[in-house]
Amino acid sequence: MQRCAVRVVTLGEVMLRLAPQNHLRVRQSIPGLLESTFGGGELNVAISVAFQGGTSAFATASPDNPITDALVQEMQKLGVDSSLIHRTSQGRFGIYFVETGANQRGGTVTYDREFSSIAQATEESFDWDRVFEGATWFHITGITPAISESAACLTERALQEARKRNITVSCDLNFRKKLWNWKPGTAPAELAKTTMQSLAPLIDVIIANEEDADLSLGIRAPETDVESGSLNIEGYIAVAKEITTQYPNVKQVAITLRESISASHNNWGAMLYDQSQQRAEFAPCDTEGNYSSYEIRNIVDRVGAGDSFAGALIFALNTPELSAPETAIRYAVAASCLKHSIQGDFNYSTRSEIEALMRGGGSGRVQR
Repeated sequence: MQRCAVRVVTLGEVMLRLAPQNHLRVRQSIPGLLESTFGGGELNVAISVAFQGGTSAFATASPDNPITDALVQEMQKLGVDSSLIHRTSQGRFGIYFVETGANQRGGTVTYDREFSSIAQATEESFDWDRVFEGATWFHITGITPAISESAACLTERALQEARKRNITVSCDLNFRKKLWNWKPGTAPAELAKTTMQSLAPLIDVIIANEEDADLSLGIRAPETDVESGSLNIEGYIAVAKEITTQYPNVKQVAITLRESISASHNNWGAMLYDQSQQRAEFAPCDTEGNYSSYEIRNIVDRVGAGDSFAGALIFALNTPELSAPETAIRYAVAASCLKHSIQGDFNYSTRSEIEALMRGGGSGRVQR
């Protein structure tokens, strides 16, 4: 088994995640107990890469206080390089509250992250030579440029610095309506499109879900109703082709395909379109090679599932025996399927567990 030959650097915000226990709501839990963990899209990706056997580092701006000390301790425990954290006296540690949905009650996320350290960070906050030393892959999300105008400028500079060094760049579009509000008088979707369309020419691999391509780039799959859980699977090939047509720099487009039957029951799969081959690969597939989604019942936690997909895809594309598009997408989908069974933002699934599911070992039997 060959190791992943990549050093992945990610940049973004990590927050303190506070969640009621079991399926309680926030107002049922305060005053009372909330589980505290760390979470954030870009860190989630770095942890997936490291946990599966790759090398990763996470760059962020964070207040110089004991919470950041705890973050560094957690990152080191999980094998992620923490040396790129810019400690600062400016700003605060962001917080978000997560309610896990059940059945017909959807989950909710409440942000408390305004004036965070990363929201106030500037292009001069980072030594770019140090950030990208030894890096072969750089990953961002559409969350960071949504936080503030300065964070959007920071993201653009980071992309430019990566491109200057011929580092492969991936971006999970990750549209967050609650965050795109830093330009008064401009609707969130319009601000997202203006910003992300200006960043897209700097990206090699785009990752999205059913809505992201539409809300961030203005490119939509026809005859799809996300709220009803209805997907036009073939329509996403057209979306991917249109992305690579409008942005010829984009070499691959990955789209996760979620059908929400209820908060506790989702169908899950994905597509990877390779521009050089003009071909789309879907996963999972049945024995005849037709797309047949994972049916995930009794979901434990779906927050971070998209990040686990992105992290596993990056890992697979840079691991020789997993790098073929049809294999990489199977691996990424299996990894993110398993994440639905794990509490918290991070995916603690190992490479061997992911490959077992790829081979059809999804019975959930106890391994003795």
